[in-house]
Amino acid sequence: MNEKERLRDVNWRAWGPYVSNREWGNVREDYSANGDAWNYTTHDMARSKTYRWGEEAIGGICDAKQLLCFAPAFWNKKDPIVKEIFFGLSNSEGNHGEDVKELFYYLDGTPSHSYMKMLYKYPQQAFPYNQLLQENKRRGKMDPEFELIDTGIFDSKEYFDIFIEYAKADVNDLFIKITLHNRGLQPAPIVVLPTIWFRNTWAWGYDDYKPVLQQESDQQIAIDHKDLLVKKLYSRVKGALLFCDNETNNQRLYQSANEHAYCKDGINDFITGKNKQATNPANSGTKAAFQQDLMVDAGGSLTLYYRLTDKTTNDPFADVDHLFATRISEANDFYATVQVGLKTDDARLVHRQALAGLLWNKQFYHYNVYKWLNGDPAQVKPPESRKSLRNGEWKTLDNSEVISMPDKWEYPWYASWDLAFQCVSFSLIDSAFAKEQLKLLTKEWYMHPCGKLPAYEWNFSSVNPPVHAWAAFRVFKIDEKLNGIPDLPFLETVFQKLLLTFSWWVNQKDANDNNIFEGGFLGLDNIGIFDRNATLPNGAVLEQADGTSWMAMYALNMMRIALELALYNPVYESMASKFFEHFLAIAYAINSASEDGLGLWDEEDQFYYDMLQFPNGTSSSLRLRSAVGLIPLFAVEVIDQDILNKLPTFSKHLEWVLSHKPELANLVSRWNEPGKGNTSLLSLLRGHRLKKIIERMADPNEFLGEFGVRALSKVYQQNPYVLNAAGLEFVVRYTPADSDSDLFGGNSNWRGPIWMPLNFLIIESLQRFHFYFGDDFKIHYPTGSDQRLTLDEIAADLTQRLCSIFLKNEKGRRAVNGDNQKAQTDPDFKDSILFYEYFDGDNGRGLGASHQTGWTSIIAKLLQPRLRH
Repeated sequence: MNEKERLRDVNWRAWGPYVSNREWGNVREDYSANGDAWNYTTHDMARSKTYRWGEEAIGGICDAKQLLCFAPAFWNKKDPIVKEIFFGLSNSEGNHGEDVKELFYYLDGTPSHSYMKMLYKYPQQAFPYNQLLQENKRRGKMDPEFELIDTGIFDSKEYFDIFIEYAKADVNDLFIKITLHNRGLQPAPIVVLPTIWFRNTWAWGYDDYKPVLQQESDQQIAIDHKDLLVKKLYSRVKGALLFCDNETNNQRLYQSANEHAYCKDGINDFITGKNKQATNPANSGTKAAFQQDLMVDAGGSLTLYYRLTDKTTNDPFADVDHLFATRISEANDFYATVQVGLKTDDARLVHRQALAGLLWNKQFYHYNVYKWLNGDPAQVKPPESRKSLRNGEWKTLDNSEVISMPDKWEYPWYASWDLAFQCVSFSLIDSAFAKEQLKLLTKEWYMHPCGKLPAYEWNFSSVNPPVHAWAAFRVFKIDEKLNGIPDLPFLETVFQKLLLTFSWWVNQKDANDNNIFEGGFLGLDNIGIFDRNATLPNGAVLEQADGTSWMAMYALNMMRIALELALYNPVYESMASKFFEHFLAIAYAINSASEDGLGLWDEEDQFYYDMLQFPNGTSSSLRLRSAVGLIPLFAVEVIDQDILNKLPTFSKHLEWVLSHKPELANLVSRWNEPGKGNTSLLSLLRGHRLKKIIERMADPNEFLGEFGVRALSKVYQQNPYVLNAAGLEFVVRYTPADSDSDLFGGNSNWRGPIWMPLNFLIIESLQRFHFYFGDDFKIHYPTGSDQRLTLDEIAADLTQRLCSIFLKNEKGRRAVNGDNQKAQTDPDFKDSILFYEYFDGDNGRGLGASHQTGWTSIIAKLLQPRLRH
C-alpha cells in the first residue's frame, strides 16, 4: 500500500502528531475570576497540573480523540527539570509578546502520518531558563527578541541533535525511532524517557472509568483502555520503568493536600532527585516512562526504538529498520509526484519542510464553552465573573476534533482565516482533509447560531476576514484537478452555511446600511491609527476599505460558487444573480463620491483609505497608506463566456441589471468589453484605478520590498503619519520588524513587515486581472523604472521575491535566517527551516511565531509551477 492508497482509508489517520506543544496559558484551561489565562497556568505549573481539555509534549503523538499520548522526554543531568515540554515566555514576559524559546524543526511527514520526522536541539549544559526570561524582560520593543541561540549555548557544540521519527506498520501499529547525535567534543550523558499517558477524562464528573498502564517486563508496558485497540508499548532497550498518575500535584501548586499519592510530576521528581518516593512501586498508573540512562560518545550517535501496537509478539523489532526504510521510500515517491516541476534540490527541501510543518501542526482540539463557563460536576464551581469575561455568547461551541493549527506552541488553537490558507496548502497533498477542515467551521457545533464563524480562542466573537468562501472554491478546483471529479456535495455544503455568515456580515457589520463595512481589526493587528475594535467617541463609525473590500470579494466568491453549482442545478442561477447584484452595490458604495454614497477612494492620492463617519453626516478620511488600501485588488472575478452560454437565466438577469442600472455598469463593470479569450471582468477597479493601485504597490519607496509587498508604506519611516483627534495625537511610523506599539499587545505588527497571506492574494488577483486584460496591459515595474511588465509578469516577480525569503541566494544564505551566522553557515543548522509568522519588510528576516507553518506554508503553493493547479 502506497501513500495515495492510504489516504483513501480514513483509519490511517487514527494516530498522528495531534498533541499540542503548549496547553499552559490557554483560554480553555483558564478558570480564573479575571480571565488572566497566562498566569492561571504557567510553564512552571505545567509539569504538575492536570489539564482539562488537552495535553502537551515534545514531538508527541496520540489517537484522534487523544485518549492516549506518547512522547519522548529528556534530561541532561544539569537541568532542574526534565525536558517534557517546550519552554517559552508568556505575553507579558516577552519584549514582543509570547514566544517559544527552543530550537526544533519539522523535517518530514506524509498526510496519513505513516512517516514523520522532526529535530529537537537539546543543550548539554543547563538550559538558560532564567537568562532567557530576564534578558527578554530587560529589552524593550525596539530591541530584537533574545532567543536561545543568542545565549551562545550552541557555540561550543555542546548539544544533542535529537531526531524523532515515527513509522506506521499498520493503522494501530506505530514504531518510534529516536536518534541522539552528540555534536560536542566530549562524551555526554542523557536520560531518555519515552513516556506514555492517558488524558485525564475521569476527574471531571462525567465518567469515572479510569484506564490503567501496567509493567509487564523491563521492556514492555501493558495498555488497558476500553476504547483503544493499542495494547502494548515495547522498548528495544531494557531499563527501569517509572509510573505515576496524570493527576494534579495540589501540594506543590496550591499548598493543599494531594488526593493522589503519585502525581503527574512524579517521574520528573524521581529523575531529578527531588523525591525518590514520587513514583508508584507497584508499577502501575495512568502515566509511565522507560528510564534509559545513556552516554553518547563525542561526535557519536545512539538510536533507540519503541513500538506502540495492538499486537502481542515475542520479537517486536524484527523488521524495524526495513519498515523505516520502506516508509521513507514511500514518502519520497509521494513527494516526487507532488513536486513535479520544482527545479532545484533546495526548492524541494523548502517545499517539503513547509508541508511537513503543516502536517505536524495538526492538533486534537477540545473545548466545550458551556462546560467551561459552568464548570464540571466533580470540580469547584468557577467564579460567576467568568461568564462575562470571554466567549460567554458561544455556549453552543463544542469542539472535539483534529484541526490544523497555525502553530501548536504560540497559537495552539484554530483561527478562521489562518485555516483558510492552511487548507489551500493542504489541498496539494491531502485535499480530503482540506475539505473536511473547511466544512468543520460551518458545523452547528462551531458556527454561532447567528451565522458567525468562530475567530480564535481568545475571542471567538472577533472578526476575521471572510475568506472561507475563497478557500472553499480554491480547494474545490484543486481537488477536481487532482482527482478528476468535482466534489459538488462539499461545495454545496459549504455554500449553504456561508449564506448565513454572509447575512451576518450584512446585518451586523454595516452600521449605516450603506454597503460600507466595518469589521474591527480584521486580523490586521496594529495596522490602524488606533484600535479598530474600539467603540469610537460621539457615535463615530470607522468605515473600512479592507472590510468593504473583503465583503466585495466574499460576494464574488459566493457568486462564483453559485455559478459552478448552477452548471449542475439551475436553482443556483438565482443565487448567483443575488450575489452579482450585491457585489455591484458594494462596489458602487466604495467607489462613489456622490451625495448618496460615502466612497473610500481618494481622487487626489489615487488610493483607498478608511474613513471616519460622524453622526452629523460629516466624514474624515484617514489618509494612511497601508495594506488596507491594497485589499480592493482581491475583489476580482473573470467569467468565461462559455459559462454564461450554459446559464441563460443568469446571463439574461445580468443584461437586465446592467442595462437598467447604468450607474453600476459604468462604475465597476466591463461587462460589455470582453477581454482576452472572450472573458468578462467583475472588479472594484477599472483599468485606471487598477494601474494606480499597482503603481503604489510596486513603488520601492512605498510597498514593494526586496522580499515582497510590505503592509505599510515605507514613506512613513522618515515622515510618520500624525493624526490629532479628540485631544490626542496618534502617530504611525513604518516599522519593518516587530511591533513598537502595545495597541494589540504581543508582537503582531502590520506596520511594515511582509505577510505571506496578503502577498499570496495579491499574486492571485494579478493573475486573474491578467487573464482578462492579457499581455497588452503593462505597467512600469518597479514604479519609476523603464521596465514595463504584464500583470502576469509582476505576479511572477512577486512570487520569486517571496520564495527568496527561504531559498538560498548566490552566497548560500537564506534571508529568513537574518544575520544569525550559525543558522546561515553551520552544516547542522543551515538546512533546517523555520517558517515564521511574518517577515522583516527590509531584509526578509523571520519574525513572530517561529513555527507558523500554518499560513506561511502557502510558500509551498508558490514554489510549485502554476500549471499543476
